Amino acid sequence: MKILMLSRNPGLYSHKRLIEAAVGRGHTIECIDTLQVYMNIATNNPQIRYKGKPIEHYDAVIPRIGASITMYGLAVLRQLETMGVWSVNNSLAIGRSRDKFRTFQLLARKGIPLPVTAFGHSTKDTDDIIDMVGGAPVVIKLLEGTQGLGVVLGETHVSARSVIEAFREVNVNILVQEYIKEANSTDIRCLVVGGKVVASMKRTGPTGDFRSNLHRGGTANSEKITLKERSLAIRCASIMGLNVCGVDMLRTKRGPVIMEVNSSPGLEGIETSTGADVAIKIIEYIEENAKHHKKRKHKLIV
Repeated sequence: MKILMLSRNPGLYSHKRLIEAAVGRGHTIECIDTLQVYMNIATNNPQIRYKGKPIEHYDAVIPRIGASITMYGLAVLRQLETMGVWSVNNSLAIGRSRDKFRTFQLLARKGIPLPVTAFGHSTKDTDDIIDMVGGAPVVIKLLEGTQGLGVVLGETHVSARSVIEAFREVNVNILVQEYIKEANSTDIRCLVVGGKVVASMKRTGPTGDFRSNLHRGGTANSEKITLKERSLAIRCASIMGLNVCGVDMLRTKRGPVIMEVNSSPGLEGIETSTGADVAIKIIEYIEENAKHHKKRKHKLIV
């Protein structure tokens, strides 16, 4: 099978592991810089090119699109989909997942437990927004932030209001969420592949930091999850339409609540802490589903 990976940095642990797993199972895989791809739109002959050469005859694409290039990355992925290339996660699902509030709206509609979350535009309503989520302390998040960047704890009403107003002054969209003290700077990450949780870990933030992200200096350990947590992770992936994703949740007094669904989850922390070979699981999933996609496409052509 011929696999394409869209990534700006093939040297990252996750990307190297996916390449190793693909090659180890006898596949050809090429990693290209998403921002160096260009394309044209033609009714009968759409094209996509890289360094002067056409990108063609690929069976599957692994989109590892950074949050900072979401718009362009999704345009490239949609072009590949238009040309009949099967994607591990499709462009529509990735687009949904990159908007945190849209994600919460979709999950809430299906009854998924979530932290109380508010979203507004006018700073005139800041005090009411803070009250809507239960009052200070509150967590303030950039709508499209990743890896714990753009996440601030407003410990008092006054400090929370100042942070919210500062973000809005520079026209940045934010969410305001209830602060769940009993989580104690710890969350659970479940890695879902093809409707199954293939690995799970507990992440704990460094001393003095309420964020648990490993990129912010947190630690990770393998964690046995409950049946309810497993079911929630699988349901979230299904609702979002994601075949491969990381589902983050907090354990609260009222049960687990979902914090995020990540369409390009890192593999280093979860593979290192659990010993699971997640990369192989992803490649195996590609083998099975790209093959079926190719058969269906052939039948339609015939």
